[in-house]
Amino acid sequence: MNPVSRRAFLRSSAILSGSLLTTPSIVTPDTISRKPLRLGGPIFLKSDDPEELAREHRRLNYSSAYVPAVDFKDSTKINAIRKAFAGQNVIIAEVGAWVNMLDQDAEKRRKNLNYVTERLALAEAVGALTCVNIGGSYNPKQWDGPDTRNLTREYFDATVENCRKVIDGVKPKKARFALEMMGWSLPDGPESYLKFIKAIDRPAFGAHIDIANIINSPARYYNNTALINETFRLLGRWIVSSHAKDVYGKDGHFAETMPGRGEMDYGTYLRNVTALPQEVPLLLEHLRTPEEYDEARQFVINRAVKAQISLA
Repeated sequence: MNPVSRRAFLRSSAILSGSLLTTPSIVTPDTISRKPLRLGGPIFLKSDDPEELAREHRRLNYSSAYVPAVDFKDSTKINAIRKAFAGQNVIIAEVGAWVNMLDQDAEKRRKNLNYVTERLALAEAVGALTCVNIGGSYNPKQWDGPDTRNLTREYFDATVENCRKVIDGVKPKKARFALEMMGWSLPDGPESYLKFIKAIDRPAFGAHIDIANIINSPARYYNNTALINETFRLLGRWIVSSHAKDVYGKDGHFAETMPGRGEMDYGTYLRNVTALPQEVPLLLEHLRTPEEYDEARQFVINRAVKAQISLA
């Protein structure tokens, strides 16, 4: 064999180096452009004036919002809310419908499903991105409590039927109906959520993300970065809204807390939220006072700044 000349070796090395330099990088939340963060949360201003409410959201650096109190039949106020919040560039992110769609009392279940349907109709009318509820619970004492039947095929099939009824009762064109993931009932993670999406089979069914809710084991607690990435990888195209909470270990259990006081990887969470092709609001919740919301809001904003993510 003829020995390779030094010149030929250097030339081939240069070609190889060039090919490595031009190899496309893997697309991750860290390598693609991000949208500005649309942070939101409850406000404490005592007013029914949509203009005042919209301005208060902006004062707090919120660009998304829970729907203000309004009856789904009050078209005049609904239109005023749409106009006022759009004027401040604040998205109505979410209409909550927190009732048990699986109540064991047939009449209560019927009324609850009617209420959820009305809330989805309100979401569509007010221009909200989503109406969200949990699937419900078979727990006889607590509407959202744990029950062994909440992980069964019976629960899954009944929830699929309920979601279809709600969506088909409204046929929304823009608003999406979504289930919040829970630690004690389905969907309890991204894989089971994806099964619901496929089974419900409605374009108006979306995904709602609350990572804190599904940190229900040591594996998920200590590896929540991987859990966050996998959740957004599997559900990304369907995600319409998300919640901002945190989790910490307490006396051998997991306890909910405000963002910044737990162990969630908020840098990864924010990068995933803002890397989606669609705008997805991130909403603070479950705190008690304006001061607590101030602390949580500032933590999220600081983390966004650190990750070079702007605010909408």
